Amino acid sequence: MLTLEWESEGLQTVGIVVIIFASLKLLHLLGLIDFSEDSVEDEMEIATVRHRPEALELLEAQSKFTKKELQILYRGFKNECPSGIVNEETFKEIYSQFFPQGDSTTYAHFLFNAFDTDHNGSVSFEDFIMGLSILLRGTVQEKLNWAFNLYDINKDGYITKEKMDKNKDGVVTIDEFIESCQKDENIMRSMQLFENVI
Repeated sequence: MLTLEWESEGLQTVGIVVIIFASLKLLHLLGLIDFSEDSVEDEMEIATVRHRPEALELLEAQSKFTKKELQILYRGFKNECPSGIVNEETFKEIYSQFFPQGDSTTYAHFLFNAFDTDHNGSVSFEDFIMGLSILLRGTVQEKLNWAFNLYDINKDGYITKEKMDKNKDGVVTIDEFIESCQKDENIMRSMQLFENVI
């Protein structure tokens, strides 16, 4: 049985996922993400950016998004990040807009690190798409692996707080994490909330 502390932190993760998807919806409502048929590839050719995303066909093959969905997401990403990449400070600024009443910088730092899979200090469009693909359309195992990576703060393969520590050795392995999450109906239900959002 999970502790009340874990349930609270588990709900925090679900809340963060909700915020990510709400931000996509907000970008659409504000007109920053367009659902028109115009080709974003032309924009990629004309725009001068520091980072140029991989071909849409490659991203389509690597992610669980269609070419049209990738075009829409690219427009929104490009509007927020004209350079084509997001550094941690910019990520924190964007993220803080969703938490105007409190200081979200610490959690934004961990979230940034979860998206920055190659640990180069920036999140590219590809990084963003691969994370979003897992969160929106990944299997339960993929989503749980992503969430574990979020909580594995020092990236040593363990969560060092006393959460779901089945063998009481002071750390939670990925296997303990996944096993505990899969036994929790609320967590499993939350993993299915945002499938096919885009």
